[in-house]
Amino acid sequence: MSTNPNLPAQPPLAWWHFRIVWFALGLPAVVVVAALFTAGIAVRHADPVVIDTRPTHSVAAEDAALPGRRGTALEPAQTARNHAATP
Repeated sequence: MSTNPNLPAQPPLAWWHFRIVWFALGLPAVVVVAALFTAGIAVRHADPVVIDTRPTHSVAAEDAALPGRRGTALEPAQTARNHAATP
């Protein structure tokens, strides 16, 4: 390494003078703050828990069926598909 004797010696710059250091430290800090903000929203506005008291899924399917077609709510898919295609 060659040095020029005509130039005065300058001390090296401290770490906070480099922009890349602020970028490398600041970006993760911004992500942590955003994650905490998102977690706060999720906790504050949590949806209520839905408790299904029906004993089986078949009862739930029958309840979801149209009032006049309760018997066909659990019909096999192949039969229901073919029936829908008939005139």
